Amino acid sequence: MQKNETEWKDKGFSYFCNTNCEYFPCHQTNATEFNCLFCYCPLYEYEDCGGNFTYLKNGFKDCSACLLPHRKENYGLILERLQEKRAAKEISSSDEV
Repeated sequence: MQKNETEWKDKGFSYFCNTNCEYFPCHQTNATEFNCLFCYCPLYEYEDCGGNFTYLKNGFKDCSACLLPHRKENYGLILERLQEKRAAKEISSSDEV
């Protein structure tokens, strides 16, 4: 169980599926369980995002095999990772002063 799961699990704000999107489904998966909330992964910029990705020759990430942000049970995980990154950035910023 993820931290604070009872605060978001089975709540409308933590999941939606946009079957009308022209790119849907953008990944090969169970379409009925696909979460479009994080259409653009907020962890993309992090090397240690935790997702299943490879690097292309041009240095960009290829996340086409990654379902981390698209599984509704990972909502809490995404928020935790963002909070960790924010806290680390704040600590780093305060060390520079």
